[in-house]
Amino acid sequence: MQEASYPTVILGGGFAGLFTALHLSHQNYSHPIILIEQRDRFSFKPLLYELLSGELHSKQVYPRYKELLAGSSVTFVQDTVKSIHLHQRRVTIVSGKVFDYSNLVLALGGKTTYFNTPGAGEYAMPFTSGEEAIALRKHLRNRLHLALQTQEREHRRLLLTVAIIGAGPTGIELACTLADLLPIWYDELGGDANEIRVVLVNRSREILKGDVNSHLQKTAQRALKGRVIPVDLLFDAAVTKIHGDGVEYRQHDQTQVLQAGTIAWTAGTAPNPLLMELPISEERRDQRGRLVVTPTLQLLDFPEVFAAGDCATDSENPQPPTAQVAYQQGGAIAQNLQQIREGNPAIPVQIQMRGTLMKLGLNESVANLFNKVQIKGQPGHFIREATYLQLLPNSAHNRKVTTDWLTDELFQRDRPFSHMQLGQTPWLSGVATLVAGLLLATPLVWRAAQPRQFQQNLSWTGVPTLLDRLAPPSR
Repeated sequence: MQEASYPTVILGGGFAGLFTALHLSHQNYSHPIILIEQRDRFSFKPLLYELLSGELHSKQVYPRYKELLAGSSVTFVQDTVKSIHLHQRRVTIVSGKVFDYSNLVLALGGKTTYFNTPGAGEYAMPFTSGEEAIALRKHLRNRLHLALQTQEREHRRLLLTVAIIGAGPTGIELACTLADLLPIWYDELGGDANEIRVVLVNRSREILKGDVNSHLQKTAQRALKGRVIPVDLLFDAAVTKIHGDGVEYRQHDQTQVLQAGTIAWTAGTAPNPLLMELPISEERRDQRGRLVVTPTLQLLDFPEVFAAGDCATDSENPQPPTAQVAYQQGGAIAQNLQQIREGNPAIPVQIQMRGTLMKLGLNESVANLFNKVQIKGQPGHFIREATYLQLLPNSAHNRKVTTDWLTDELFQRDRPFSHMQLGQTPWLSGVATLVAGLLLATPLVWRAAQPRQFQQNLSWTGVPTLLDRLAPPSR
């Protein structure tokens, strides 16, 4: 078999890997495409909070790869990568199969790191996949049921306390979601919602420190305090040990313990351990161990290998490890693979940062468009979910999910909880629906008046495509 006819092998089915595969298939790429991923479902990470709360269904944000790849030219292999041999251009998986490749895409993602904290791996619950979101939901439900059956006050307080380790974007979004959601769940069971406690534990006094969302600190702080149950902030607390029923930490040179029946860990991720086994020198890695790539996302010493997402960094143009970056990298890698296949040079990747989106509670978000304009509350929630749903990795799946979601939003159909349960009146619920309608009507008017400008300015959001599906323009 000639090397040129070997397949392109993609390791990892996250945003970068999956979108590389789908773009190649859509481009009618002339060589076989093999996607290797250990899980059977794609986790749409920005919407895991909606999976946890029930705001969106598992089919919407936690679909099976086989469904997403149906009808494509991508061969999906569900297995775990055992070893990568760059010099031999070979990948071995746990089942024993070996794949020789002409091109390789490293998109293995990151792995939760506990910073060698004793007990964290055993007792803290990570929140990085659909499977983990569902596990956390089941655990929380169980704790609420146990609390109802517990007469002893201190033990009930423990069961109803949630400690979230890390005040980065995931920690803040999870804290805001649970501080709205858990009181509703507990109240429905007949419990006293005021007994719920959500505590955000952070090593420093600064939330979102060093994050791309750091300029949203004040907005996030107000949101944490404005939930159904205000989030307690435990700052300058260095976690030293995790127990089955609590968090041990050092604060102001004193060791203290926070009793908690649920401990969620959002304090950080590290590159996949497989990257450390590659024959790449320290000079070709950053301080975290990620692989340094060229502006075209190729390895410096192995140009047939591309790397993206949490696996790689371009030292000349570093990008934050966000979904929108990985999404764009997937499309760029596919384009460059096609360029190489046609005998053309690879093209430097241009990442367009379009702002950030953060979930700040049930039906509440902030959409920080182009880092200049903040749209908050329910309008921000509408923009956030519409934008993310438009990025779903299959056009047919995308169309159905987005249409179902918009119908649910506008008509409150099949909702897991009502706005009344959130303390709103029917009048406010009607206002919310009106706002959603205006948000839909305004771009329709703009599209009709200035179609070219509308397409150029909003194409990144997916709004033009969404409107074309829901309300096709007149011809």
